[in-house]
Amino acid sequence: MATTSSRGVILIHSAPRALCPHLEWAVGRALGRAVNFDWADQPVLHGSRRAEFYWEGPVGTGAALASAIRGWEHLRFEVSEDPTPRSDGGRWMHTPGLGIHYAQTDAAGNVVIGEDRVRYAMEVAAGDAFELQRELDVALGSAWDEELEPFRHAGDEQRIVWLHKVG
Repeated sequence: MATTSSRGVILIHSAPRALCPHLEWAVGRALGRAVNFDWADQPVLHGSRRAEFYWEGPVGTGAALASAIRGWEHLRFEVSEDPTPRSDGGRWMHTPGLGIHYAQTDAAGNVVIGEDRVRYAMEVAAGDAFELQRELDVALGSAWDEELEPFRHAGDEQRIVWLHKVG
């Protein structure tokens, strides 16, 4: 049986300059070929760089890529793997403070929360709506999304407008 091929993207949201060649090497090793990223300055975090890299490989490559680059301090990234007719998609997000988060994704890129995870959230919440919301936020990776959002929109030389909560 032929191996099913998948594709996806690696978004390095912020990496220290000194780490950039090491990331290329780790990704290349996971893909089995040399890669070069098109690095740009990350305006949200002075002295850091950002890059996007589109990849193709066997199903499961997204997990291999996320494993290859996790663990370095000061690194923010996302890896996505598109679903195939035979496999689910996935999204891995990493921040220095939160570590790594994995979520299954559907064909449209939406996070899919499995039945067992929903049942667990309901059990832990025990009828408390705020606790249920907290558990579902954890399952969705909301904290990772919140931390990564400014870095996602910092590309294309756009000016960053910081909004702060008051009160």
